Amino acid sequence: MRRNYRYYDFIMAAFVATMLCTNLIGIDKPIAIFGLTFSGGSLFFPLTYLYGDLLTEVYGYAYSRRVIWAGFASLIFASVTSWIILAMPAAEGFTGQAALEAVFSSTPRAVAASMLAFFLGEFANSFILAKLKVYTEGRWLWSRTISSTIVGEGVDTIIFYPIAFLGRWDNMLIVKIMLGDYAFKVLWEVVATPLTYKVVNLLKRVEGENHFDRGTNFNPFSIGSGQCSPSPSA
Repeated sequence: MRRNYRYYDFIMAAFVATMLCTNLIGIDKPIAIFGLTFSGGSLFFPLTYLYGDLLTEVYGYAYSRRVIWAGFASLIFASVTSWIILAMPAAEGFTGQAALEAVFSSTPRAVAASMLAFFLGEFANSFILAKLKVYTEGRWLWSRTISSTIVGEGVDTIIFYPIAFLGRWDNMLIVKIMLGDYAFKVLWEVVATPLTYKVVNLLKRVEGENHFDRGTNFNPFSIGSGQCSPSPSA
């Protein structure tokens, strides 16, 4: 039976909002700062991995899985909504159609790449963190958050850019952005580690939860929130 947590729903809302904004606004703009080239969405997309770490570390894999599915469904809905609205005839006198299309008309390739990369990357991140928590017996949080991000962001980056931009962007630009994106996202996680510690400890104390995924069903296609093992005290 699902427990009534105080902050779980707020983290879910923050996760979905961040994921939608980074995919709809920053997906097609390369940014170059201090010699590092990465996509605009990468400035804030690592927040979704931070939220995923909080969810898995405190509430467990099953609760994180529900949030990933919520984000996936929201991304599909946003893509369909954008396509329908842009395809409908504009009212007489409206002059902003070209601007809207330039911002929101992501190609089917980019949308498919984003969904597949998001789905596999987030689940890889959550799975690795959950397994490492059991293996380390709850110690060394930094090792779990950074290791899971290295794997999850690696999966996300390797899948997304070739599918979305191969043939559209210069091959060297794709490689350069892939490497820059990956380095930036992992570095972002490392820098955010002190904050992660503070928020995780706060949530464990307030929620009275510190779940260990022993005996958990890791099937990503299940959206049940029931946990399979008791939670040690925080």
